[in-house]
Amino acid sequence: MSARLRLLWLIGAVLVSSPLLAAEPAAAPRPTTPPAAAPAGPFATVGDTVVPAVDYQRALAVAMRKKYYHAKPPEAEYEKFQREVGDELVNRVLLLAEARRRGIQPDAERIQATVAGYDAQYKGSANWTANREKMLASVVPQLEKDSLIERLEKLVRQVPEPSETATRAYYEEHKDLFIEPEQVKLAVILLKVDPSSTQAVWNGAMAEARTMHKRLLAGADFADLAKLHSGDRTATRGGEMDYTHRGMLPVAVHGVVDKLQPRQISEPVQLLEGVVILRLDDRRAATQRSFEQVKSRAADLWQRQEADARWKRLIADLRQATPIRVDESQYVPLRGTTDRPRAG
Repeated sequence: MSARLRLLWLIGAVLVSSPLLAAEPAAAPRPTTPPAAAPAGPFATVGDTVVPAVDYQRALAVAMRKKYYHAKPPEAEYEKFQREVGDELVNRVLLLAEARRRGIQPDAERIQATVAGYDAQYKGSANWTANREKMLASVVPQLEKDSLIERLEKLVRQVPEPSETATRAYYEEHKDLFIEPEQVKLAVILLKVDPSSTQAVWNGAMAEARTMHKRLLAGADFADLAKLHSGDRTATRGGEMDYTHRGMLPVAVHGVVDKLQPRQISEPVQLLEGVVILRLDDRRAATQRSFEQVKSRAADLWQRQEADARWKRLIADLRQATPIRVDESQYVPLRGTTDRPRAG
């Protein structure tokens, strides 16, 4: 769940409660509210902390709006999604407790800067002026909690640079990450067409390209035609492009280029920008880069992997060491199962 969306929900919840809302600009943030019939009682008990059902419903509503906006998610996906939101809410309780246990303090300066940003954003709002203190009484504690978790995560993810032995081992285990993809060198003639043009305009461009293609096959100079007719930025160079990775080409071009032999010219191809004729000038096969060439990147990737593993391990350890009980009756049952509370 996004911290910013959670804060916007709080801001919106305060602003919408004011009778002055109707007089405010439409740009004021709208709250994402929980279902009207939210279940009573706790959603979960995490150690000594009780998570109210309304907190889960609000978190779910915010996460739903962020991921699906107003669309209805597929049933099977929703079954999994709501449990992910619940797990995140439980993890948040565990991480906050761990941050406090370690004596971590929130970043006061950053919180003050965030509040100042809200003051600037809503300075023209009568609702903000009237309800600022009430709103901040809800928002600032959330900012402090977010800051505690961010600082804990930063601390846990601090990983020293790996030894050359560890870096080399990572390289050997993940050689597929260090392959230089196939590259192709093309020349192009692009007859530009505005995407909003009529079909007649597109048909005219295709007909012109086919005539030009016949001239090329009959021996016309590709570079001369590119300089005269191409709307691509390579026109002044006779249409010649630099080497490029195949995956960086438009999807419509992939299959065409794959079938070309060096110096062979393609049939006209329609793209979003217009109609293009391609010439394959060279093809460089994919190559495995050596350890020495990628040592620095391999070390960075090892650090990132290790940081992710440490963060996930912390959460797993906290969940293992803390009694957790979730009221799964608040979830849509997984298909093929019965809905029953679980401890975990």
